[in-house]
Amino acid sequence: MAAKIKIATTSLAGCFGCHMSFLDIDERLLKLADIVEFDRSPLTDIEHCGPCDIGLIEGGVCNSENVHVLREFRANCKILIAVGACAINGGLPALRNFFKLEDCLLEAYQDGIGVDNPQIPSDPELPLLLDKVRPVHEIVKIDYFMPGCPPSADVFWHYLNALIEGRDPTLPYELVHYD
Repeated sequence: MAAKIKIATTSLAGCFGCHMSFLDIDERLLKLADIVEFDRSPLTDIEHCGPCDIGLIEGGVCNSENVHVLREFRANCKILIAVGACAINGGLPALRNFFKLEDCLLEAYQDGIGVDNPQIPSDPELPLLLDKVRPVHEIVKIDYFMPGCPPSADVFWHYLNALIEGRDPTLPYELVHYD
């Protein structure tokens, strides 16, 4: 029996919608499980990405932990894919880029309506926030970009099958739409 293709996924600064869309491949997930092994993903309890064939990155980069995870994925994945608008261009989290980080923290933790016990978190266990939310390609080399917010289950299926078969994933027109 041939070795299974190893896939890892992670969500950085995003809403986890891309992962939900990936899980929407429904019964096709069983077909995929016959030929792939999941490393770090919502389907496993693996904390760090090991050597993998394909890495799927959802979300932009907003803090030091995101940078660390992204670099770990790049070091361990032969193919790295930016999945969805947040990974590709920062998405909704990047809306904070129009404001100073300090102003965002003050609004969220001190001056916002309904804030009780106003204080900006300063626990050393919290990852350091970056001044801006960055798309993943600004931190590491990305091999492919899977568009959408989120990409549909069919886009995931098409992309993964192309890569598993050794082809470059190109999306037919009917899979590239924004409804």
